[in-house]
Amino acid sequence: MRGDLCEGIVTIKIEEGNQRAVSLNQKSQFGKLSEDCLELSIIEACYLMESGRLDIYENDKKCDVNYIIDLIKEDEIYGKYLVYRDLKNRGYIIKTGFKYGSEFRLYERGTGPGHAHSDFLVKVLYETNEVNVLDFASYVRVSHGVNKKLLLAVVDDDLDVTYYNIEWTRP
Repeated sequence: MRGDLCEGIVTIKIEEGNQRAVSLNQKSQFGKLSEDCLELSIIEACYLMESGRLDIYENDKKCDVNYIIDLIKEDEIYGKYLVYRDLKNRGYIIKTGFKYGSEFRLYERGTGPGHAHSDFLVKVLYETNEVNVLDFASYVRVSHGVNKKLLLAVVDDDLDVTYYNIEWTRP
């Protein structure tokens, strides 16, 4: 399947007889579906490219996966991509979490937006980052306020991901 990259978004045109893009959205919950195309974030597109389900073109030139990964690294979202890929490989449905101040919303396999509420908000941090206590408290407060668990995904210097389930408890 072909996707065209423009300004960090990969667009797959929905053509008559080709419903694979629609299936990617409706069955696997990738991207945002409109009347004539499926829009994918560069992270979603890279995941599909690495799994052999998508070819990405930029200005009618086929892109290599290393080129796409370099773009992700330039945007300083490679850690976010590593977390996305790991969670997707574990079978989760992943959507953006911007509305909640996190990177992702996480749904259990077989659910998704419109079918159930997300169970987790995922916040991606790097092992070397300093975290302000007030910022950390706000992550916990927001997740608790919307009845979700906070999953902290910490990317270390070796690019391994460790997850911490953060919960708010009353003393």
